[in-house]
Amino acid sequence: MTRLAVPKTYKLYIGGAFPRSESGRTYEVVAADGAFLANAAKASRKDARDAIVAARAAVAGWSGATAYNRGQVLYRIAELLEGRRAQFVAEIEEVESVSRAVASAQVDESIDRWVWYAGWADKFAQVAGNANPVAGPYFNISVPEPTGVVAIIAPQDSSLLGLVSAIAPALVAGNSVVVVASERFPLSAISLAEVLATSDVPKGVVNVLTGSPAEIAPWLASHSDVNAIDLVGAGALDWISLEVDAADTLKRVLRPESGPDAAAPALGRITAFTETKTVWHTKSLL
Repeated sequence: MTRLAVPKTYKLYIGGAFPRSESGRTYEVVAADGAFLANAAKASRKDARDAIVAARAAVAGWSGATAYNRGQVLYRIAELLEGRRAQFVAEIEEVESVSRAVASAQVDESIDRWVWYAGWADKFAQVAGNANPVAGPYFNISVPEPTGVVAIIAPQDSSLLGLVSAIAPALVAGNSVVVVASERFPLSAISLAEVLATSDVPKGVVNVLTGSPAEIAPWLASHSDVNAIDLVGAGALDWISLEVDAADTLKRVLRPESGPDAAAPALGRITAFTETKTVWHTKSLL
């Protein structure tokens, strides 16, 4: 008996749910040899707006959680990735046309990166903050706080590692995220969304859009309810125009990066999405 394959149509991940694109559009995801793999949703301007609304609604709860709790949530993502390791290896091997060893190394590094950032969740404030010396009977303390909603154009030449490397540091400090995944390699992004949906990450904290970064990025850069934008994967786009659009709405901007590991783990990628609040407090006279 001949069995027909059931090709999968991947959806977006917005507000903890998996909706189809508002436009109804999809595009074919193909292997390196041109073989059909799946259909992916092609996000529209309306989808980007819905993702921003969901991210904004999630900021208060996520940023209000304790740093320890956020670290535990991020570590739980690593645990779930470990449990679905074989699936991610197979997807990367197929879509990127790399050896199993290379795909395995990418998945392992992605898991390790979640763990690395999870460890910083309750520590980076001590490193990035400060008790400032002042002349007078006062305490003066500077503390990093989340900037809010962060839009991200993920690295386009990486299925999973680039995506994780861009998302994780924004989450550590309590920001919510709208990320545009790799257009050519979107399968791992939606599989990661399935992991997030079954983890302890609150709905709306991470929103994943697939489709054309060239189409979606201008709307994210110009949207007034986005507080920061990471253009790490926007090197092939007209990113200067995106930077200008972002400046019009006073966004914090990270420019595109290049290299085999464009978003390499660094404390600076966490603090890039924070704002420093300085508090004065009178010293007790007792």
